[in-house]
This record gives sequence, structure tokens and C-alpha cells, in this order.
Amino acid sequence: MENNKLDRAKKRVEELKGFYIHLAVYILVNTFISTMKIVRNLGDGETFGEAFWDFGTFAVWFFWGIGVFFHGVKVFSYNPFFGKDWEKRQIQKYMDKDKKEADKYR
Repeated sequence: MENNKLDRAKKRVEELKGFYIHLAVYILVNTFISTMKIVRNLGDGETFGEAFWDFGTFAVWFFWGIGVFFHGVKVFSYNPFFGKDWEKRQIQKYMDKDKKEADKYR
């Protein structure tokens, strides 16, 4: 039993580590890509505002960010729709319904 707990704890730490590495790579790579895009746009004669607010500057941040978000949701077990409270309410609902049906025939 202790070995099982240790294995689960190790797995959890590996998941957290994977998420934090993913987040760090996301920030570093996207900062580099955005900087290079802005510098290139400035070299093409755009103003800083035009270069900075270009869709391409934020596209990778946005789309890769969706992946990082869902990775975080999985790792931190956040599920606003089907959490433990939802499960408990559904179980209670069906138990009450079954009890009500059984009580009709008494």
C-alpha cells in the first residue's frame, strides 16, 4: 500500500514537472518568436506599434496557449463541469429517485 502511494506521488510530481517545463518552453520560445517578428517588421519599415500589434506576433501565443491551458487543467485536475461535487449530486439524485420508486410499492 505504501508503495502504491509512493508510485502515485511520483507520477503526480512527474506530471507537475512536465507542465512547468511546458510552460517555461512556451514562454521562452514565444518571447523569442515575438521578438524576432517585431524586429523583422521594424526592418520592413513598420512602426513599433504596427509591428507589435500585428496578428502574427500573438498568433503563436494564442494557439499554443490553448494547449498549455488544457495541459494545466489536466495536471491540476480542474474540471468545473464534472467535478467531485457534481458526481456526488448525481449519485444522490439517482439514489433519491430509486428510493422514491421503491416507496411507491410499499
